[in-house]
Amino acid sequence: MQLQDLYGKAQRFEFLTAEEGVYMFEHAPLAELMEIANELRKQQVPSGKVTWQIDRNVNTTNVCTANCKFCNFYRIPGHKEAYITDIEEYKVKIEETLKYGGDQLLLQGGHHPELGLSFYVNLFHQLKQLYPKLRLHTLGPPEVAHITKLEKSTHIEVLRALQEAGMDSLPGAGAEILNDRVRRLISKGKCGAAEWLDVMRAAHKLNIASSATMMFGHVETVLERFEHLVDIRQVQSEKPEGHYGFTAFIPWTFQDVDTLLARVRGVHNTSSAEEYVRMIAMSRIMLPNIKNIQASWLTVGKKVAQLCLHAGANDFGSIMIEENVVSAAGAPHRFTYKSMQDAIREAGFEPQLRNQLYEFRDIPESIQEQVINY
Repeated sequence: MQLQDLYGKAQRFEFLTAEEGVYMFEHAPLAELMEIANELRKQQVPSGKVTWQIDRNVNTTNVCTANCKFCNFYRIPGHKEAYITDIEEYKVKIEETLKYGGDQLLLQGGHHPELGLSFYVNLFHQLKQLYPKLRLHTLGPPEVAHITKLEKSTHIEVLRALQEAGMDSLPGAGAEILNDRVRRLISKGKCGAAEWLDVMRAAHKLNIASSATMMFGHVETVLERFEHLVDIRQVQSEKPEGHYGFTAFIPWTFQDVDTLLARVRGVHNTSSAEEYVRMIAMSRIMLPNIKNIQASWLTVGKKVAQLCLHAGANDFGSIMIEENVVSAAGAPHRFTYKSMQDAIREAGFEPQLRNQLYEFRDIPESIQEQVINY
């Protein structure tokens, strides 16, 4: 392989193979990768603005039977710390979210063995009745797969019921690495790679907007990362014309503090800051059919995320008024609506508030500054 030939393919928005992606990732000088990805970003997002969002990650339950070895958040059924969030707590959290300018709940939980489709349908109906303008970015393919198994139903039927009840979009949660060798080692209790992708195909048929993710830096090989990108790209290429499909791709690094992977298996976060920037650049290059690439400031911090804005990323994600899962594994970083915009300006870009569909929003006049408690 010749780098110049691969650069040309990337600049023409052609699909690189996983092997070609690995070669670029491992051999291209970082400055050249960043330059190519940055030029592609300029063509795909000509406004030059860096988008960001205000939402809150609220957990429906912490009960989960998936037993992911990187998760410190979940509790087994019957555990003394197990909970299911009740409607009164949702009201408190939603009112606070609206006060801080948020327009959405990222609503996720675990594989609770007793919470089937009717639970989520009733919950979504209740939330939409109380807050009709609130967007529900809810569940994820593993949770949809889990509900489908409980109901002995199909992905399409479950997703249609959730959509009719108020689901606005589907997060790309639980992708980790879309390779069953990896999944058996880190998240054996979740759906396999093929089912994760099939849930997304079903969502796209129903025109439920979704995002795609990747958690890397643990037991995967570099080739498995790039096969993951190729699989995401393939599903995006299959979406019906005019449907949303994947609105964004978000890669983040494994957070290892006190996780079973670290304590028992000795697996630690292997990725450096440079490697993360390289993965952002390669995400832009490998995914020409996904417009928005998000830098995960939550896991890599402000400075690295700012650098990513010059390496193909055009989105800074959410200020995350609340986030419990990744933080439980050691992610310490936080933003307010003011410091988020300051960080984007410091990197040389104009910040633009958005919603989940990447439609621009005005900052609410009544917005209040969030107080961060570390």
